[in-house]
Amino acid sequence: MSVPIQKRTLELFCAGRENRLRERIERSKEAAFTYAIIAAGVAHAITAACTQGNLSDCSCDKDKQGFYGRGDGWKWGGCSADVRYGIGFSKVFIDAREIKQNARTLMNLHNNEVGRKALERNMRLECKCHGVSGSCTTKTCWTTLPKFRELGYTLKDKYSQALHVEPVKASRNKRPTFLKIKKPQSYRKPMDTDLVFIEKSPNYCEPDPLTGSVGTQGRVCNKTLQHHTSGCDLMCCGRGYNTHQYSRVWQCNCKFLWCCYVKCNTCSERTEVHTCK
Repeated sequence: MSVPIQKRTLELFCAGRENRLRERIERSKEAAFTYAIIAAGVAHAITAACTQGNLSDCSCDKDKQGFYGRGDGWKWGGCSADVRYGIGFSKVFIDAREIKQNARTLMNLHNNEVGRKALERNMRLECKCHGVSGSCTTKTCWTTLPKFRELGYTLKDKYSQALHVEPVKASRNKRPTFLKIKKPQSYRKPMDTDLVFIEKSPNYCEPDPLTGSVGTQGRVCNKTLQHHTSGCDLMCCGRGYNTHQYSRVWQCNCKFLWCCYVKCNTCSERTEVHTCK
């Protein structure tokens, strides 16, 4: 085999390996979280823009205005966030790119919907009292968006409990028709509140230039935090950590003396920094 052919063969092998690793990442639980948070983020942003009057095609949700709620003494009013419009926009905008009929498309569409459902189920009810001398004889209530950070925390919990699934193919065209939880002799589908992934995540503890992972070696960690992402136990992936002691010296307690110079004391402290092995 000639040198150019050997080089070309090696390039094809590396390209195939890189594509396989990329595909594995795109089917992982990290991808599941990414798709869910993006779909929820688009719906959240559009709904907020509608409520603030920044878009001409939508405004507040006025369908319930004037109607009484389930509780006594309050009725719908104010400017309720039109989350249905935001979710509908997100569904059209985000889901439109999922045109391939494969397992990854089913996974992405499912996780997109999980993100939007999380937004819908975390909408909040706010009320304002009306009455003489500050009394609350009647209340006007409306729905508001949750803070996006709260939505992120909700989806982060779902990420930690994401389900491993596999596609079920139709008998005729061999195309995947739905996803089921990956268990022997089970055809139970995941719920619309569960994030799902098809392939287990690569090992992010070790550096891998093909996946873009830099590993955790040399990362600063906190030895006092247990079961936390920045704690040394998790960050260092069980390899342990190194402790470095440093002395820091700086000018402190500076005073201006007339005339005309500044007098400072010299302060110092010893600190410890822990880095993963």
